[in-house]
Amino acid sequence: MKPLAVHHVAVNVTDAEESIAFYTDVLGGTVRTDRPDFGIGGAWIDMGATQVHLIELAGPPAMGQHFALLVDDLAEAVAELRAKGLSVDDPSQVGSDLQTFVTDPSGNAIEIHQVGHATSA
Repeated sequence: MKPLAVHHVAVNVTDAEESIAFYTDVLGGTVRTDRPDFGIGGAWIDMGATQVHLIELAGPPAMGQHFALLVDDLAEAVAELRAKGLSVDDPSQVGSDLQTFVTDPSGNAIEIHQVGHATSA
């Protein structure tokens, strides 16, 4: 097997409509219209080349699980999220990259990640 990319991640959410608003209005995703009726609330959302599938079901306890959204300017993303009222930590250096985390309305952790940002000495 040779994986080509991550196609989608699935995230359990407690309120599908609230979560759809968060993933589109706050994080900039776009709702897909091709999601079949699974008999439960949810949505498929394009986040760049990868989809986030929201599933309206109780979620597991938070134990470090998350997914990461890649951005080209983390400082700009943090400022935008804070302007929208989100609590966002200052970015931290991880190797040559930068990262921070936000949580969605259901408490799911989302990493916001910028590749290749070297700090000045």
